Amino acid sequence: MKILVDADACPVKSIIENIAKDLEIPVLMLVDTSHILYSDYSEVILVSKAPDAVDFALINRTKKGDIVVTQDYGVAAMALGKCAYAIHPNGKIYNNSNIDLMLMERHIKKEYRRAGERIGGHVKKRTSAQDEYFTANFYQLCKQALVAGEENRN
Repeated sequence: MKILVDADACPVKSIIENIAKDLEIPVLMLVDTSHILYSDYSEVILVSKAPDAVDFALINRTKKGDIVVTQDYGVAAMALGKCAYAIHPNGKIYNNSNIDLMLMERHIKKEYRRAGERIGGHVKKRTSAQDEYFTANFYQLCKQALVAGEENRN
């Protein structure tokens, strides 16, 4: 089991590493060539700046039981399809019950944008409450994945 992070714009990299260190879970941080990332704990994987290059590299390295941290619903859906776990940096855990609705909402918003509509608005600054929510859910997800991994080995 490992943790794979779509790290280009991930605001919770340090939280991920702290929990991973405590639980002794390896971490792969994937970034494209327009980003610079160093880590004393994680393996940093640099990929092409091509569209979706990080997404494809991440999914190609994902195996059953891994944890994927991504803001991209499509990447989360592919991770779930590989029987991996997936979580958004805001702490929302993706699962087979909620991913279809999220993908549909993304599609609808894309259609509105194509038609010239403005969707969304000002992105609010990240709060400590969001970090706490992510920390709690991510820790719980890691523990769940570790237990499931042990059960599968026995």
